[in-house]
Amino acid sequence: MRLLDIVLLLNTLWFVGAFIQFSIAQRNTLKILLPREERSNPIAPTLAASVAFLGGMNLPIGLLSFYLLAARPLFFQPVQAQLVLFLFFSACHFSQFVYNVPVLMRGGRVGVAYWPVLKGPMLRIFVIDAALFAANLGVALQLAFSS
Repeated sequence: MRLLDIVLLLNTLWFVGAFIQFSIAQRNTLKILLPREERSNPIAPTLAASVAFLGGMNLPIGLLSFYLLAARPLFFQPVQAQLVLFLFFSACHFSQFVYNVPVLMRGGRVGVAYWPVLKGPMLRIFVIDAALFAANLGVALQLAFSS
């Protein structure tokens, strides 16, 4: 299995997993985002419903990764197409990673605001998105310099 295939598989697993976490397990996500004492807040159900939007954005990215891995469509054969798509995947992970940096710099959860970036599921999300950003960018750079 080539590095390209491994990264596509990891993208698939990560983005489909994000869909499940945010769209199917909304209440579980709410437990990650809100401290226990705030879960009875009247705005909590709105927050839980709004995270489904995040899952909705992650699912097509995961399905695209799976399609490229499983079907090997003709349009994905040229190196330029692979380069563009891996830059796209890299940007997707970067956008999900980079918005946690200011939260991290503020110290994570501040009172009832934000979420704990340096522990639990949010740390895992933070680290994996950073790693997959780098992996996808690495594949893109490898493709750029090999062509």
